[in-house]
Amino acid sequence: MLARASGIIVLALAILAVYRYGTINVVDVADYKARADRILRRTPLIDGHNDIAYLFRVELQNKINDDNIFTFRQGLASHTDLQRMRKGRVGGQFWSVFVECPALGHLDDPSHSVRDTLEQVDVAKRFISRIDDLHYCETSSCVPEAFKRGRIASMLGAEGLHQTGSSIAVIRQLFDLGVRYITVTHNCDNPYATAASTVTSGGADGGLTEFGAAGIREMNRLGMMIDLSHTSHRAMRQILNMTTSPVIFSHSACYELARSYRNAPDDVLARLPSNGGLLMVMFVKRFLNAENPDAANIETVVDHIMHIVQIAGWDHVGIGGDFDGTVTLAEGIDSVADYPKLVEAVMRRGATDEDVEKLLGGNLLR
Repeated sequence: MLARASGIIVLALAILAVYRYGTINVVDVADYKARADRILRRTPLIDGHNDIAYLFRVELQNKINDDNIFTFRQGLASHTDLQRMRKGRVGGQFWSVFVECPALGHLDDPSHSVRDTLEQVDVAKRFISRIDDLHYCETSSCVPEAFKRGRIASMLGAEGLHQTGSSIAVIRQLFDLGVRYITVTHNCDNPYATAASTVTSGGADGGLTEFGAAGIREMNRLGMMIDLSHTSHRAMRQILNMTTSPVIFSHSACYELARSYRNAPDDVLARLPSNGGLLMVMFVKRFLNAENPDAANIETVVDHIMHIVQIAGWDHVGIGGDFDGTVTLAEGIDSVADYPKLVEAVMRRGATDEDVEKLLGGNLLR
């Protein structure tokens, strides 16, 4: 009797669901391709870091108005173009407005970094406006709105406080120009903090400077995200001690799995839940497998994702491939077209649909 009553209730709920929402599409939990397709239809996949704007600078001299050389719609000699973004189901992208560290390396010499950064902000915005499929965003609420209209939300991030020319005023101006995160260091020390690359080469880890602490406070005040990728371990810990806002790692990996100072150690990962931040996993071989980079593959990427989940939970992990910022990608991930394969690989490790939605962009948007 009870079983019959339960069956009637289930049938009634099913009929109501069909009445309200239309046909119910039941997907086998083991059909990873179908599950991935369903999730990518309703959830914007947001990548935390892509360097194609730097390729515009070094390969095209930022001449993206010339259709004879700018072929983003049809295909570029890179990891990224519109066709592959669509195939990869990308729903949102942080485009890096990166320029290199000053050639002379003087901490108090701004060189031409500010001018060059402004040129990169300019070319990134011109690029976004030229491609109808892209939609410029400065707020988190803009992303799902763009996704609903079938466009790829496009945001800006700067890769190193060296790009501010040792000026906190420039941080404010970059924020006003739409830059929504700045990486504390790139592959050079700056007046704000020590870079991971310095420690890798045998230098001392000076961590965050007093001036750097002032910069962090200003970024907190502005509501600008603080990116700890490329930053030394001591600086990571010091920033977590003082920041009043969640941090991000826009393109990093796990030190426990790949002993590179470029990666985040477990004690830093363990602090992400209390901070509210997240680490977006990159696809660069040598940071996924420091001992044998050529062995790094798509499953290695999933290893790093699952390690973050083990330490910090599903609320604190994302994806930041570093496409077009490297030529050495993990095997099985050749371009932005391969994101669905990664989603399926994560599902094979036991991730639920809710887990995957958090990974793909839910954590970044919250």
